[in-house]
Amino acid sequence: MIQQAELRDPDNFPDADVVIYDGHCNFCKSQIKTLKGLDCCGNRLAFISLHDPRVQQRYQDLTHEMMMEQMYVIDQTGNRHGGSNAVRYLTRRLPTLWLVAPVLHLPGTARLWRWLYQQVAKRRYKLAGKSCDGDACSVHLD
Repeated sequence: MIQQAELRDPDNFPDADVVIYDGHCNFCKSQIKTLKGLDCCGNRLAFISLHDPRVQQRYQDLTHEMMMEQMYVIDQTGNRHGGSNAVRYLTRRLPTLWLVAPVLHLPGTARLWRWLYQQVAKRRYKLAGKSCDGDACSVHLD
């Protein structure tokens, strides 16, 4: 499982977009590991867990509840891209994802991608046999 120390830290990569993810979620950490691998062409992304105290200091407009519902990408201009919009943004940002960009950007499909993202996000602690750190799963059981 990926550890924060293995990821590019926003403090060390100030020109990178910042991906805020649930660092207590093993499913999320595995997806971040994949995303880190997809950023093969450069240091376009830096990563930070929503549980890191720096997140609340730097992104006061994003509540803990908002970040528990979906990942966020903060781009270089300060725009916040959350959930499926973050995924769609990343398909434009990372050349390795350009092949899937047309599917995610089909006119009229944004609502579908938002719904699918929400379904995965609210079940993320139980998906693919992933386990939870500590009692993290108890917060998200349906």
